[in-house]
Amino acid sequence: MSVTFIGPEVEARLDWIGLSDAIEAAHSLPRAQVSDSFLYRGADTLLNRAAWIDGFGLLVKVVTVNPGNGATGLPAVNGAVNVMDDATGQLEAMVDFHLLTKWKTAGDSLLATRKLARPDARRFLICGAGNVARSMVTAYRAAFPQAEISIWNRTHAGAQALADAVGATAVPDLADAVAGADVIATTTMATEPYLRGDWIAPGTHLDLIGAYRPDMREVDDVALQKARVFCDARATTVHHIGEFRDPVARGVLREEDIIADYYDLPSGCFARQSADEITISKNGGGAHLDLMTARYILSRA
Repeated sequence: MSVTFIGPEVEARLDWIGLSDAIEAAHSLPRAQVSDSFLYRGADTLLNRAAWIDGFGLLVKVVTVNPGNGATGLPAVNGAVNVMDDATGQLEAMVDFHLLTKWKTAGDSLLATRKLARPDARRFLICGAGNVARSMVTAYRAAFPQAEISIWNRTHAGAQALADAVGATAVPDLADAVAGADVIATTTMATEPYLRGDWIAPGTHLDLIGAYRPDMREVDDVALQKARVFCDARATTVHHIGEFRDPVARGVLREEDIIADYYDLPSGCFARQSADEITISKNGGGAHLDLMTARYILSRA
């Protein structure tokens, strides 16, 4: 079997709506088997993610996260992606890690936004100014052409640089920006909550993206208690990521308070119920979502 190598040159053939539709459709397939393993060295992380969807294929993704790389101009997140044939287990494709991760991460949260944000959402706030924040700008604009996008970052200079690059507005005051937003994306590597539930207005939708370790959180307990809470996959968020793991362990949030994940999409319960409710969806980004995204990329390549 020949191995296909997919690189950034295929990106011009991809679109955000097509990807989020493909992710939704793939959740009607047999439930994925997923496995994650983590190794830590201080702030550095080695994450191995694997997924198998019967009849669809297998994927193994190795992720390294080295936050200190920024000081030397290197990407903080790196890795490798292998896609295997479902029937034979042979290596079918190697997909560029950064291409796949960019589209999987933003496409994952875009699907949640399309289901949970108010259709008339116009004011979008993105917290953070890195690569994920940049991807969310283009993803949101694909589904919400009317979007007016603001960027907040821990350093205002970082917010201004991204805003200038993507045609958005940099905002200095987080509390004011949150209060005026219809949709909020959190894309930072914070380990302590910085976004307060008391700031969030009725009708707001939040995409929680940044936290990926047990010791990481971006929103406080009040935000979780005020909202109807969703996630992309219970299996990769509830007991693995601090955003849920910490409040569940302290009894602030119960597992049953998480209303739905993407495997509940066919039943229709992954949905907004009223214009004034607050909704939160946690992006855990399991390997099955990498597999779904890889299959979409291969279909377009």
